[in-house]
Amino acid sequence: MLLLGAIISVGGGLGYALPAIIGLESMGIPSPGETALILAAVLASQGKLQIWLVIVIASASAIAGDNLGYLLGRKLGRRVLTAPGPLQARRTKVIDAGDRFFAKHGPKAVFIGRWIALVRFAVAWFAGIEHMRFRTFFVYNALGGITWATAYGLVGFYAGKAAADAITTYGVYAALGLAALVVAFVVWRVVRERRQGADHARVGADGGSGGRDDGAPDDQE
Repeated sequence: MLLLGAIISVGGGLGYALPAIIGLESMGIPSPGETALILAAVLASQGKLQIWLVIVIASASAIAGDNLGYLLGRKLGRRVLTAPGPLQARRTKVIDAGDRFFAKHGPKAVFIGRWIALVRFAVAWFAGIEHMRFRTFFVYNALGGITWATAYGLVGFYAGKAAADAITTYGVYAALGLAALVVAFVVWRVVRERRQGADHARVGADGGSGGRDDGAPDDQE
């Protein structure tokens, strides 16, 4: 993997920018935060960075980004997602589902969401949209960010390049698999809705036709 080799060959303070990328992901901007943390830990395993500083930067970046995402979600999220426009009905359904989910699993979702790729960038926003108590959010978010950064940082540090290759490779496969599932779900929903629409139209046509048939004999009599 040429790109990985090029990044690992970078030394000095520039490598500390890698765990800082996590903040962008936490804010809700899709970015390779997990991979960046692993690569920074690999640099540390080669003596180019300090692993404790990598973990501190990753933890602080994750917490800061999540808190900003929470505030944006609290101030703007619900208004943006329910605003009139394309797919308003679907966006409203997402909000309704978030209301039910966070009412039941709010704190756990904040902690566990940090560990799930392609989910962590949305959890903070939804916590803000649902107006979760900031103190509760901050505590569970901090616990999730610190334990996640520590675990992945140490894995990358002790397993070295092999861990980076494995996580990068399987992370791509997992993302592709999840994307395929999302596409399949969307296609299924579209087909289902079209079939339901066709069934409703058929029932309406049959009902109208039946009414005319019932009225015909009465007119003849």
